[in-house]
Amino acid sequence: MAILAAGVGFAIRGGIFDNWGKEFGFTGAQLGAIGGAGFSGFCFGIIFGGLIVDKIGYGKLVALALICHILSAFVTFGASTPENAYNFLFWGMFIFAYANGTLEAVANPLVATLFPENRTHYLNILHASWPAGMVLGSVAGWVLDDKMQVGWKTQLALYLVPTVLYAIMFMGQKFPKSEAAEKGASFVSMLKPVGILGALVACYLLANFFGGIINAFSPDNAKAIGYAIGGILLIAVAVLTKFSLGSFILFVLFVTHALVGAVELGTDGWIQNITGNLFTSEQGKYLFIWTSAIMFGLRFCAHWIESTLKLSPVGLLLVCALIATVGLVLASSMQTFTVALVALGIYAVGKTFFWPTMLAVVGDRFPQSGAVAMSIMGGIGMLSAGIIGGPGLGYCKDRFAGEALNKADAALYTEYKAATPSSFLNLKSTEVFGLDGTKLAAAKEAKEKTPQQKAVVEADQAGDRATLKADAYIPATMAAIYLLLLLFFKSIGGYKVVKIDEAA
Repeated sequence: MAILAAGVGFAIRGGIFDNWGKEFGFTGAQLGAIGGAGFSGFCFGIIFGGLIVDKIGYGKLVALALICHILSAFVTFGASTPENAYNFLFWGMFIFAYANGTLEAVANPLVATLFPENRTHYLNILHASWPAGMVLGSVAGWVLDDKMQVGWKTQLALYLVPTVLYAIMFMGQKFPKSEAAEKGASFVSMLKPVGILGALVACYLLANFFGGIINAFSPDNAKAIGYAIGGILLIAVAVLTKFSLGSFILFVLFVTHALVGAVELGTDGWIQNITGNLFTSEQGKYLFIWTSAIMFGLRFCAHWIESTLKLSPVGLLLVCALIATVGLVLASSMQTFTVALVALGIYAVGKTFFWPTMLAVVGDRFPQSGAVAMSIMGGIGMLSAGIIGGPGLGYCKDRFAGEALNKADAALYTEYKAATPSSFLNLKSTEVFGLDGTKLAAAKEAKEKTPQQKAVVEADQAGDRATLKADAYIPATMAAIYLLLLLFFKSIGGYKVVKIDEAA
């Protein structure tokens, strides 16, 4: 119910971005920054919560998440004028996401502790609540916003219903301790499996995150300051763990989960925009609900699939990565709504088990890390979505659409070219010029399009298809990593759940 509240709120907030743009006159960059707070807040919630949950207990963090969920509503509802709206909405989104991250810092290790012999199955069931919330939030927003024209504050208040329900359900509950906490493991001993190698992945993403924030105030020094912060955090981990390198396998899992965040959450952030552009806005919503419904249903079937196909969790991840690759490649060439249903349905099947099964692998293989490794990995996935996945796909859209129009008509491209360049990870070498958003919107909205406007729209659609094809390289890379992990486990006698005494 707690994860459901997060999904409902996330979906409704995504659906009312256009309301905020119209009411408060936000630019696309401002809306993007407000949306970005939904990733950064989650990261801080799950990483900070994961570091302390084994010491203070699950119940106290649930109470903190509840307070933040309620506080988020009041802060967000404070937006009333163009002058104050940005700050209220930004921090409202950040607090909401912080609550979501805190809940995951509790939920993942809690479920892993309750079901030590079947983590993959029950973590997938837990995370079925996320697409369920996305479906409910999307449908509610669609009906209330598009059909009934209800105000955005009333729409947003709906997530408080499951919030109240999970608060009531948690009352009086007694929470167990993780296996590591039960054994009296210290924080340093829990952090040692992460070590320098694991921290390197997290600190690299945090360096880019802080660099992005600082870029708004001091563009010239942003990257250097960001990497300095990341370097200080890395040194702190090294000192704390007495310069433990950490587990190489956990390092590989962290890198892979960064790819999971980029392809799953990054694609989810863009898919309605892309499908709405290739077809109609309404069909884009249908497709989003379709893929979310598939994820919801299949996440109850992880154990059955593993048993029937005799797959280990890593084997399941390998199969899913291959399926997701096929789905995205097919989606890149979809021309009809029927083909889109099939292609995106295949992609949805593939991405269904990525996130929860990766958490299960960490719980199975690194019980001595308690909640620490799980939470850091969750933070890595979310950071990657906000820094690499979402912005990366946006960059690809700009690049491929610009290239398509330039190839079709160089003069027309000069006319429609954006005034400022797009880049990936703020790297000068990646700078390209996409299409001007205002001119592109006018071309799309024209009822009787001129040949030039048709060419612009077609180039934009070609950019979307090329973006989906480029996106397919991410799960393809993941498949290669999972295959290597599968071979590694086979060489040591097969994948098995490690007990904490064996890990020690």
